[in-house]
Amino acid sequence: MTYRIPSPRFSALAGLFMASSLLAGCADMSSVGDTVPDTAITQRTLVTMTAASVGPIDGQTRYSTKAIEAALPGFTTQPIQMAEEDRTRWTTGVFHDGFQVLQVLKGSGGKIGAIHAVSANVTGPNGERLGMRFDQVGTSVSDCRVGRNLWRDMAICPSRGAPNVKLVYAVTQYDGPFDALPPREQLASARIQRIVWTPPAQ
Repeated sequence: MTYRIPSPRFSALAGLFMASSLLAGCADMSSVGDTVPDTAITQRTLVTMTAASVGPIDGQTRYSTKAIEAALPGFTTQPIQMAEEDRTRWTTGVFHDGFQVLQVLKGSGGKIGAIHAVSANVTGPNGERLGMRFDQVGTSVSDCRVGRNLWRDMAICPSRGAPNVKLVYAVTQYDGPFDALPPREQLASARIQRIVWTPPAQ
């Protein structure tokens, strides 16, 4: 089955509860709900993300299914189609018990590039998880920028102390203008939809 990708708004629920679509090889990035319940942020931690690495994977890990699976015992990989800010592309999905946890992109020199956390089972450098609200995380509005193209209704903000880790917030009920961040009162209830790690050297 093929799933629709191009919607500008994608939901954390797609990463949490869509086993059937993920097993088909394509993550559905269209909106399937306005928010993630607060209980979603109590998920167990499978991978911890820091500025330096995503679990045992860092900027020196080779971009290959063998290398990724060797670094993450108990996880499996398969090709998936995913949405970046400016395009959709095929890349490597990392799964645990049939649920997608990470999306690993190819970098330079045969090494891994950016890694997208698409499950609440991944924690960011300060304990951030998909589903957490902007006001829970304590993100500063002045540090954020507005998303563009496929992420045009998102707020993209650095994780505190880890500028190479970006928190991507979805602002529900926001109708634009899309060239500026929503008002602070609307951002307060925005929820993390994914966490994007880039190797520090890039």
